Amino acid sequence: MKKIVVTGKIGDSTITIETGRLAKQADGSVLVTSGNNMVLVTAVSNREPKDVDFFPLTVEYQEKFYATGKIPGGYFKREGRPTNKATLTARLIDRPIRPCFPEGYRCETQVVATVLSFDGTFPIEVLASLGASAALHVSDIPFNGPTAAVQVARIDGKLKANPSAVELEKSDMDIIVAGTRNGLLMVEGETNFISEADCLAALKFGHESLKPMLDMQDQLREQSGSVARRSFTAPSIDADFDTPVRAFVSPLIKEALMIRDKGQRYDAYAKAKADAKAKFVSTLTDDKMIGKRGKDLGTIIEDVKYKLSRDLVLDTGKRIDGRDTTTIRPIWCEVALLPRTHGSGLFTRGETQVLGTVTLGTGDDEQMIDDLAGLTHKKFMLHYNFPPFSVGEAGRMGGQSRREIGHGFLAERAVKAILPDFEKFPYTIRIVSEVLESNGSSSMGTVCSASLALLDAGVPIKGNVAGIAMGLIKEGDKVAVLSDILGDEDHLGDMDFKVAGTRKGVTSLQMDIKIDSIDFKVMEQALKQAYDGRNHILDEMEKTMSVARGEISPFAPRIETIKIRPEKVREVIGAGGKVIKGIIEETGVKIDIEDDGTIHIASADPVAAKRAIEIINGICAEAEVGKTYKGKVVKIMDFGAFVEILPNNSGLLHISEIAHERIRNVTDVLNEGDVIDVKVMDVDRSGRIKLSRKALLPATPPQ
Repeated sequence: MKKIVVTGKIGDSTITIETGRLAKQADGSVLVTSGNNMVLVTAVSNREPKDVDFFPLTVEYQEKFYATGKIPGGYFKREGRPTNKATLTARLIDRPIRPCFPEGYRCETQVVATVLSFDGTFPIEVLASLGASAALHVSDIPFNGPTAAVQVARIDGKLKANPSAVELEKSDMDIIVAGTRNGLLMVEGETNFISEADCLAALKFGHESLKPMLDMQDQLREQSGSVARRSFTAPSIDADFDTPVRAFVSPLIKEALMIRDKGQRYDAYAKAKADAKAKFVSTLTDDKMIGKRGKDLGTIIEDVKYKLSRDLVLDTGKRIDGRDTTTIRPIWCEVALLPRTHGSGLFTRGETQVLGTVTLGTGDDEQMIDDLAGLTHKKFMLHYNFPPFSVGEAGRMGGQSRREIGHGFLAERAVKAILPDFEKFPYTIRIVSEVLESNGSSSMGTVCSASLALLDAGVPIKGNVAGIAMGLIKEGDKVAVLSDILGDEDHLGDMDFKVAGTRKGVTSLQMDIKIDSIDFKVMEQALKQAYDGRNHILDEMEKTMSVARGEISPFAPRIETIKIRPEKVREVIGAGGKVIKGIIEETGVKIDIEDDGTIHIASADPVAAKRAIEIINGICAEAEVGKTYKGKVVKIMDFGAFVEILPNNSGLLHISEIAHERIRNVTDVLNEGDVIDVKVMDVDRSGRIKLSRKALLPATPPQ
């Protein structure tokens, strides 16, 4: 196959997609380039389907340190397990392409994106997402694409597609938008308290901006020969089994759908399945047929649940648990549950319950991240844990799943916007979310519990934040947007749209679509319902706690911040760190020094912190003309004495300034080690200090 290249312009950037040169044994392979940024993306799908009841798609995103001319750290000096950022990027690639595969496709499919060159001037996840769709689009794999993604920023009120890292620093939004020509498939991002109307405008702008990338992929496929898609037949169930089973289980499932309690409802589902199995499967004698019919039975029941639950909403406006489309489940909250943590908050909404904890730390507790963008330090972390008991199951524990990393990052983005500026509250902050029960949107429950825990910890946040998950059921012209969805509504619905924010505006949002796409009228309605729901949740939360405590926990370190002249930093540290180590040993405090002269002193003992500040101020103090100091004679010379009036800061007391009367030898009056009062008479441009003792003595000896 010959090399084929297409080029397009998106915003201010030029993007090139190439195929036919690299990784030609893959079913589809493209090299996506913008400037010095290059990503190789391959797609491979096995020919034989797997015996599973889900689509076995995996997406891998690989960061190679050679892409930036770096050697990895650590003992092995090679790339290790994926970073959190790599995992999140893999999820961004996965989510828009997954709905574009045909229903029932069960062939194991793998997409691998490898960063070959990176300079940080272009959002690399956009290139990787584009490459994934393009690799599938030029292949023979059944794929109803193409898709594309674009990063949207707003700088000085103007929307921009695919900003540079420098431009993104000035933006009040960072949103990744992915979709097809028909509409959006995925949204992921954070904003700085912007309105729902501005969110919608950004999404529309993003959708328009990604269309040139769709044109590029169609052009690439056409030039590469438009390879025919491989034949695929979705598995089906014999009508002679499907029809009677469906007729038998439908009334049982319909009755189960009326049960509001999740556990009891699932028990009713299980009983319906057991009854159907006893009637239609247990009478069979062929082991192979028993296995097949057992699997078919499960498929039929899931399909019946899907159709009946959706019809219930669209035909009656009522949901599984009896609510209408806009009602929020009952909420109750609690703070200060845990006596030893720095802050804790419990948020319960229906059958979703999340415990949030806050730990305040010093600069030593910052997370150090080494990735393609370089070495960075992270002062705020939110970690999300989803144990199997939260959904009434027994399962494997240990390590974080991609889902946990993704949900935690979404909540982290929502909460980050409300944290105080580091200059005013110089703490490293870690929030841990423990999901204790889950039946719908534990990530948004995490946002709410985190807000309560921050208030309990005494953190002066910029506003209380809450989150809500919206759902969608769409059949033809019938559309229902659901507020505060259950787990079943997430599974059986067409959309999962999470929006978090304060009363002032949105701070983060995430959307995944399971159907071809949705139009912006539905998005607008979902954003409006999310706004109303979010304010209701905040009302309920603020009944428990609305403002931060006046002080932080007695178990948290107290951090005092002082500022010294940058040129004095070396004196505070001392040769080999001798001075600062001495201060720490004497007082027991923690000290963090920044190059600009900012010093953070942390200690649970305010007396110790005060003493450390006194020592540092003493080291950094400078002699003032006209001021009197009690100094120590450190050296005797023929022409006078050197007197240390401040730590490491001595001045010359000339022999003529020792006394009013003329003295022959300095040692007639002073000896090394003597402590005397002296007055600063002058400090020259070089910092040399002239002292006087006689200026403090009476002009004539007393009678």
